[in-house]
Amino acid sequence: MNKLRGYITSRKFMGESCHQSTQNLVLRDYCVRMNYKYLLSGTEYSISNSYLMLKQIVNEIPKVKGIVCYSVFQMPENFEIRIKLINKILEKNGELHFALENIIIAHKSDIDKVENIWLVTKTMKDCIVSIYQD
Repeated sequence: MNKLRGYITSRKFMGESCHQSTQNLVLRDYCVRMNYKYLLSGTEYSISNSYLMLKQIVNEIPKVKGIVCYSVFQMPENFEIRIKLINKILEKNGELHFALENIIIAHKSDIDKVENIWLVTKTMKDCIVSIYQD
C-alpha cells in the first residue's frame, strides 16, 4: 500500500482557517477512501509565507508516494514558488493530493486544473458580490 505524508497548517490560507484536528481527520478519511496509508502530518510553521515543513516533506519522496494536503490553497500563493514545488514532487515521481477538493497532481498535465482553481479564486475576490441591497 502506497503511503502519503499529511501536510497541514495552523495559519489562514486564502482568508480561511481550519483546526488542525479537523484537517487531520479529513486527510485520514481521504487516505482510507483512496486506499493509501496515511502518515502523520507535518504541520507548517505559523510564520507568514513559510513553507519550510512542506519543503522538508517533499524531500521524503520517494520514501513516500506523495503528499496529501488539506486544501489546494495551502500551497504557496506565489505562482513561481508553487510551480517549483509541484515540479520537484513530479520529478521525484511523487504525487500531490488535495483532500478537500479531491484533486491529484500525478503528471504535469494535472497542474492546469489546480492553477485554474487558483486563478478563479483570486479573480473572485475582485468581483462585485451584489449591486442590490435588501
